[in-house]
Amino acid sequence: MQLAKRFENLPPYLFVGISKKIAEKRAQGEDVISFAIGDPDIPTPQNIIDRLCQAAQDPANHRYPESDGLPQLRQAISSWYQRRFGLAFDPDKEVLPLIGSKEGIGHVALCFIDPGDLALVTDPGYPVYSMGTMFAGGECFFLPLTEDNDFLPDLDRVPTEVAQRARMLWINYPNNPTAAVADIDFFEKVVAFAKRHNLAVCHDAPYTEVAFDGYSPPSFLQAPGARDVGMEFHSLSKSYNMTGWRIGMAVGNAGMVDALMKVKSNIDSGIPQAIQYAAIEALLGDQSCIAEHNAIYQRRRDLVVKTLTKIGLRLKPPMASLYVWARIPEGYTSLDFCTKLLDETSVVVTPGSGYGKYGEGYIRVSLTTPDDRLEEGLARLEKWRGDL
Repeated sequence: MQLAKRFENLPPYLFVGISKKIAEKRAQGEDVISFAIGDPDIPTPQNIIDRLCQAAQDPANHRYPESDGLPQLRQAISSWYQRRFGLAFDPDKEVLPLIGSKEGIGHVALCFIDPGDLALVTDPGYPVYSMGTMFAGGECFFLPLTEDNDFLPDLDRVPTEVAQRARMLWINYPNNPTAAVADIDFFEKVVAFAKRHNLAVCHDAPYTEVAFDGYSPPSFLQAPGARDVGMEFHSLSKSYNMTGWRIGMAVGNAGMVDALMKVKSNIDSGIPQAIQYAAIEALLGDQSCIAEHNAIYQRRRDLVVKTLTKIGLRLKPPMASLYVWARIPEGYTSLDFCTKLLDETSVVVTPGSGYGKYGEGYIRVSLTTPDDRLEEGLARLEKWRGDL
């Protein structure tokens, strides 16, 4: 048996390796505290669970769903976008439910990338942007996200010949892993760049509802002309603590949404309908849970920022997302620093280099660890100074 050549260049998914290291430590009897993965520890709100359980009792929801989702769910997504961002979408043409936003992100390159085509991908960034491009037979041109540019890509520095070859541009704000945010002015620059070079823009926006200090992140599609060139991926995972239910959405340009729908209809059989009804409840029901959850995350953010600063790391307190992105001291690689923490404190953080070349020199700390474990992990770090 011979595997396809694409597997020769396929790295293991970042968190698979991290989970394996955690399991090995725990098998040795170590009390490991993980700040690595952005998986909300707060339960899914009870009203959503109740609707899921109710829908699961209906035999009509035991059969194959449609790939484009229930009409009621598409309408709920449209209504949510109207309420949250003031944007109106045609639920039959501009809205597509997803089996988690990762599924759509991984497949959308198949809509735009032919073998040899280029995608513009931010670095550091969510690995699925580049992996989806690779699976489609394309190549990535990486756009550096650097501290001196507030972790925004400098589109003016993209070589003309690269921009002319490119077919897609990935952006993600609030950003994973850097926690950077972007304003409408930046999104307007993206629209102008995309129109100039005939690019499809994909904005990954799962963290717009996780924000602090009164900040309210915008949607890329609020920028004038954005719907002409782009689509936005969103998720219920972070907004409503529904990571395990696997449900998200893509909205925006009707042609782009239709193309992704055609790919999906040939690959998957849709989202289980009981979960779709739970999502409708999440989107249309009581929204007070979002502020309640953000108050918890903001308190955790403040504790993490205080401790990381105390042990000598440099950072900017994030305005949004589930992460703190911190510069490590000179003399370490990101992986060396994370390994040292794991070996000496049994605390796990994510090396910035796992998100790309320009993530080197940083670590990412997640805010999704229960309060008691978070406080214990931070106490270990405060006691630990190593060679800093």
